This record gives sequence, C-alpha cells and structure tokens, in this order.
Amino acid sequence: MTREGSAQDYFRRVYEDVYPIAVRIAYRITSDIEVAEELCHEAFIKFLDKMDAIPDAQQAKYWIIRVVKNLSLNNQKRLGREAVANRRAYFEPSAVSSETGETSYLKREAQSHVQQALATLPDNLRVVLVMKEYGDLSYKEIGSVLGISETNVKVRAHRAREKLAEYLDGGDVYVP
Repeated sequence: MTREGSAQDYFRRVYEDVYPIAVRIAYRITSDIEVAEELCHEAFIKFLDKMDAIPDAQQAKYWIIRVVKNLSLNNQKRLGREAVANRRAYFEPSAVSSETGETSYLKREAQSHVQQALATLPDNLRVVLVMKEYGDLSYKEIGSVLGISETNVKVRAHRAREKLAEYLDGGDVYVP
C-alpha cells in the first residue's frame, strides 16, 4: 500500500485495513471490547496527528499496532494500580476507633442498606446523588459535568433523596 491520493483517502485506507487488527489486539489485552475500541480510536487520533511523518501505509500499520499495544498495556497497568489502591483503602484501618463492635456492625449494615437503596434509583437520579454526596461536587459543578442546569441538578438530587427515604423508611436503618 502506497500513499497515493489525498490525506483523507490515505487515512481511510489505513483505517479500514488496520482497525480490525488493532481492535483484536486491544481486545486480547484488555478483555473488554468497549475499552478496546476506545483505545483504537485514541490510537487513530494519534495517527492523524503524526500521519505526515509516516511515509507509507505499511509503516502506518505497524506504528498503529505498536501504539494500540502500548495503550492497552498502559490501560491494564492503570487498572491494576487502581485495584491495589482500592483494596488498600478498603482494608486499611483508618484510625484507631473507639466504637464498639455493635456500632461498627450497625454502621456496616446501614451502609449496605444505603448501597442497595442507591442501586434501586434510576441512573439520572443516582448519578446526581453520588456526585453530590460521595464526590463532594457542588450543584453547579454537577450541572457542568452532566450538561444540565443547576436547577435540574437540585430537582434530581431532591427526588433521589425522597426515593431513598421511601426505600429506607421501610426498614430499621441505623444512622450514626
């Protein structure tokens, strides 16, 4: 494959020839097709930036495969580091606690009930509440992230809290 024609034609030919191979490689490394496709798209964006420096389609193919492989491996390393950090944060005792075993048990049970209740909420309500309560974001910041008005964020947060209250009101939930 040579580099005849316009840059757009060249990119299209390389994309059509290399994309299926790149996705298969990324998928085998990540074991997640959505992640594999996203990494391939990232590699092709990088190729678009470097396209003028790569003389022909054969070299472009090898360059893209190398980039996809590296992106995939970096993704897996990052996931591994995140998993280690999450395990460490979850299992590490935070501070010496003066609470009794009963209080500790009741708190864990309450957290479990809240998590179950959160899971019952529709996505649009759950996301707002999680960002507000667990992410410590302001209503304005949440609106910016979700692309909705601050007022809409407040309404969703209110509705989410009401639904949580309905769900949790049915059981005896300890609130520390």
